[in-house]
Amino acid sequence: MLQLATSRPSVAPDAGRCADCEVRASAICGSLDAIGLEELGRMGRKVHLRPGQTLLWEGDESVLVGNVLEGMLKLSTVTGDGREQIVGIVFPSDFIGRPFGKDSHHSVTALTEARVCVFRRGAFDGFADSHAGIEAALLRRTLDELDRARRWMLLLGRMSATERVASLLLEMIDRLGGAPGKPLSLPLSRQQMADLLGLAIETVSRTMTRFEREGLITLPGGRRLVLRDRAGLERIATG
Repeated sequence: MLQLATSRPSVAPDAGRCADCEVRASAICGSLDAIGLEELGRMGRKVHLRPGQTLLWEGDESVLVGNVLEGMLKLSTVTGDGREQIVGIVFPSDFIGRPFGKDSHHSVTALTEARVCVFRRGAFDGFADSHAGIEAALLRRTLDELDRARRWMLLLGRMSATERVASLLLEMIDRLGGAPGKPLSLPLSRQQMADLLGLAIETVSRTMTRFEREGLITLPGGRRLVLRDRAGLERIATG
């Protein structure tokens, strides 16, 4: 489990130009025209997070929302016996926070070095109310997240351990821009993968070793992974 940093995230002095944002095309603000982007840009601030730093805490008032610009973050909750349970992962262009809501339903913590463009939730809610494109984009994103949650329910409830690991690897490869033969640094430790998939760490380790032995992936060391046979990994993920 990552130790959560207690220091405040560093905040850039200005939000920069939204028109030049690296995730604009796939983020919710991609529907805005130049005037809307300028208005939204005046509201935003870029926050840099180190691995283990928490941006939002479960149960606290939902004061911030934002777009992930770079890196990966985890969504987590604390179970009744005090254990952390990872309930999701967010990638660049994903939206975090709870617009039009009072409290945060989970903590949002950086898994890697990360940058997030954040907005005060109250100001963002007012902006969304006056820009139909943002409201529509939020609805689409909410429905996408609902579909993703349903897929994970299927994964955890019906898939074998091998299928779960293959599915998670493919999702991380796809969302992080991985390709066959291209080294990729996985943001999750094997323990975190196990927690997310509802498996024992030994099961995750054995499964990844099996994938390497079968020529599907290469594990050069640390958290690095090289995809060798995507079609083979997809066959396993789909049963």
